[in-house]
Amino acid sequence: MQIEIIVSTPCRAWLTDLPDAVEIGQKIVAAVLTDTGLAGREIEIGVTLTDDGEMRQLNKDFRQIDKATNVLSFAGDGDGDESPAPGNPEMPLLLGDIVLAHGVVTTEARAQGKTLHDHFCHLLVHGTLHLLGLDHIDVEGAHAMEAREVAILARMGIADPYLLADQSVSLDLT
Repeated sequence: MQIEIIVSTPCRAWLTDLPDAVEIGQKIVAAVLTDTGLAGREIEIGVTLTDDGEMRQLNKDFRQIDKATNVLSFAGDGDGDESPAPGNPEMPLLLGDIVLAHGVVTTEARAQGKTLHDHFCHLLVHGTLHLLGLDHIDVEGAHAMEAREVAILARMGIADPYLLADQSVSLDLT
């Protein structure tokens, strides 16, 4: 499988706070694709590391929510069931794009007691799984997606982000 992950950094703060963000982004997305067993064809994914203002505009334009969010995924050629559409096997499969907002992600990491690196990795796994058709619209889907995220992150040596988030919330209540 040939995987091309194009990471752009229009928000330079990403590279200030996480100097190897481009390399980490490529590694994490490739690991998720490998984990899902996609093979036999060229795959392309775009990752954009942007600021909160751009993310707010994207969220408003595409989801009609007028605020910045941590991550958005925009599906490409996939058919939404973890089996990307076959299309023309001679052409790369354009799986889609993932966008992360610097301010939201760094604020969440700090509030949840996580490193920026680990939270960044989690959101990239999360966004990639969305491109593969996983979602958390209902409880069953949320549990399945979270379990998949936790398993992938564990293989990368990253702690369960949901346990860390739960602990930080309980700490905030005391």
